[in-house]
Amino acid sequence: MKVLITGASSGIGLAMAKYLSLQKHELILVARNKEKLETIQEQLNTKVTIIVADLANEQKVKELYVYLKNENIDILINNAGFGEFGFFADTDLTKELEMINTNIKAVHILTKSILKDMEKKNSGYILNVASSAAFQPGPLMSTYYATKSYVYQLTEALYYEEKKKKKNIHISVLCPGPVDTNFNNVAGVKFSVKPLSSSYVAKYAIDNMFKNKMLIIPGFKMKCAKFFSRFVSDKTLLRIIYRIQKRKNH
Repeated sequence: MKVLITGASSGIGLAMAKYLSLQKHELILVARNKEKLETIQEQLNTKVTIIVADLANEQKVKELYVYLKNENIDILINNAGFGEFGFFADTDLTKELEMINTNIKAVHILTKSILKDMEKKNSGYILNVASSAAFQPGPLMSTYYATKSYVYQLTEALYYEEKKKKKNIHISVLCPGPVDTNFNNVAGVKFSVKPLSSSYVAKYAIDNMFKNKMLIIPGFKMKCAKFFSRFVSDKTLLRIIYRIQKRKNH
C-alpha cells in the first residue's frame, strides 16, 4: 500500500515510517527539513518519496494535495504538529497561528481531500494524530490542547459518518500521552512523567489502525486517566492539568 505521512522527519512520524517500511509499504514522507528526509530516504528499504513542505502555509498544503492527487494514497497519516507553552495572554500570536494552521488546517485539508478520493475507490485508512491533551482543556498550553481536541472530535465524527455511508474506509485517531520526541524542545517544556518511546507508540498505533480501532490510546496510564477524568468536575480537572503543566516548566 502507498502511505502518506506528514511530520515524518522525527518522532512518531519517523518511527511510523520505519515500521511501515519493514512491512514493505511504499512511503511518501512530508516535512520541512530536507536533509533529514534525504537521510531517512537512504536508510529505508522500500520506495520512499520525499516532499519538503511547510504545512503552516495553507497554500502549500493545497499545492501538496494537487501534487499527490493522482498518487492513489491508501493510508493517510496526519502526524505533523507542535505546541507552545505559557499563559495565553503572553504567548506569541504568530507562532500560535502557525500552530493552528499546522495542527488543524493542514489536517482538515488533507483529510477532506484524500477522504474524497478514498470514497471513490471505497478503500483506505486515515490515522490522525491528536493527543491525550484532546480530552480536556489545558491551562498553560491552551491553544495546543484546543487544536488537538479539534482533531479528536473531527476524526471520531468522520469515523461514524463513513460507517453510516457503509464505506470500506477505516478512520482512527491516535491520542498518546507524553512521548519521547522533539516536541518538548519546540514547546519549551519538559515532561513531568516518564514518556513512552516513539517506536512503541508508532507500532501500537499502526497495529491498531489495521485492526480498525477508532480511538487509539497507547499506555495503561493514559487509558486510566481518560476513564477516571469523567468522574472529576471541570474545575477540579482544570486545577490538576494546571499543576501538571506548571511542573513541565521546571
